[in-house]
Amino acid sequence: MVSMENAYGLVVGIANYQKINKLPEIVLKDAQDIYNLLISPQCSGYQPEKVQLLLDTQATQVALRQALAFIAQHSQQNSTVFIYISSHGGQVEFGLHAGQYLLPVDTDCTSEASLAQTAISGTEFTEALRAIPAQKIVVIFDCCHSGGIGQPKDANAPTVKTGLPESYYDVLKQGRGRVILASSRSTEQSYVLPNAANSLFTQHLLDGFRGGAIGSGGVIRILDIFSYLQPKVTSDWANQHPILKAEIEENFPVALYLGGKAPKLLPPISVTDTYEYDVFISYRAKEGDKTWVRKTLLPYLESQGIRVCVDFRFPLGVPLITSIERAIQKSKYTVIVLSPGYIESGYSEFENLLAQHLGLEESKYRLIPIMREECTPRLGLRILFLLDMTDDDEFETNMERLVYQLQQLPSNRNG
Repeated sequence: MVSMENAYGLVVGIANYQKINKLPEIVLKDAQDIYNLLISPQCSGYQPEKVQLLLDTQATQVALRQALAFIAQHSQQNSTVFIYISSHGGQVEFGLHAGQYLLPVDTDCTSEASLAQTAISGTEFTEALRAIPAQKIVVIFDCCHSGGIGQPKDANAPTVKTGLPESYYDVLKQGRGRVILASSRSTEQSYVLPNAANSLFTQHLLDGFRGGAIGSGGVIRILDIFSYLQPKVTSDWANQHPILKAEIEENFPVALYLGGKAPKLLPPISVTDTYEYDVFISYRAKEGDKTWVRKTLLPYLESQGIRVCVDFRFPLGVPLITSIERAIQKSKYTVIVLSPGYIESGYSEFENLLAQHLGLEESKYRLIPIMREECTPRLGLRILFLLDMTDDDEFETNMERLVYQLQQLPSNRNG
């Protein structure tokens, strides 16, 4: 039975600021709903005593510092840490105290000195994260809402720009096992749709954790929750695009799936497409790779109803390059099976270059690399998330995730 006993959480929601413009009251409901979901045995399965909730007057600078210190003191290297912040974020572009800031409820912006003394600077927050020994850390920001911070009449007051830049998230992600998820790009606002129970981003985040996201092995993994909510947010509101910044070696679990009761097999996903195949498999047709593809990967995919195009089914009398090109064009995805032999193979490299170029032309993600044997692929493949088939403990889960993805239509690169 999977569990989240070694998981820690911090949930912050600030709407009613003492000295700067308020945010919509829905910010408090967002934070409360995230907290309730985390500690629910029927959902995420965090232990209540390990999840801290700070709302409005509770979310002072001192309280935020203490909450982060608590996590640093009690978590271990193999812990999971989940931090959710819905509040004002701001940046000072010029002057002695230029930089990014999280704004607690008692932030004072009447001068540069008072801002620096009462807010949480980007440097301080970065150091607080570095003090946490856990190597599975997720920080979620819903910090760019409509409505400015507000400026006092004092001519000496700093000019604070609403929102946090993406460069700030790049800094925070540095360190092993870090994922930063933000509700919108730095040039956008985070919206609340009319009559909605939650803000747009948090509503889809909640729905994902309530069973919408894939839950292979009884857990929801960080990349799967982003894959679920990102297209839904952008389809609901074209001017808001969630972003993800990550430095991770594994797609680690962040919550239980329905209390850990995930189905063993994923149900078929009904999609309408014009592709002849779901997947073309690119691999080195020699030795171990050939055996693994034909006796392990291919039978499993076809047992799940996946339409597979593979080289030994190419028509006779047709040039190989022509068949490869057609296979890639007629397939929703190209799966490349990585191994040292694959890296050295000229035809295999040709196949994945074709698939990657076609994806760029169409602005869609159509290339899925999987690691059958430890190797170092070229940079263009390393920037993609690799499904690791070398880990026996994760093999079944990753096969299920592969089937799930192959049942979906390719996502848009610009979404």
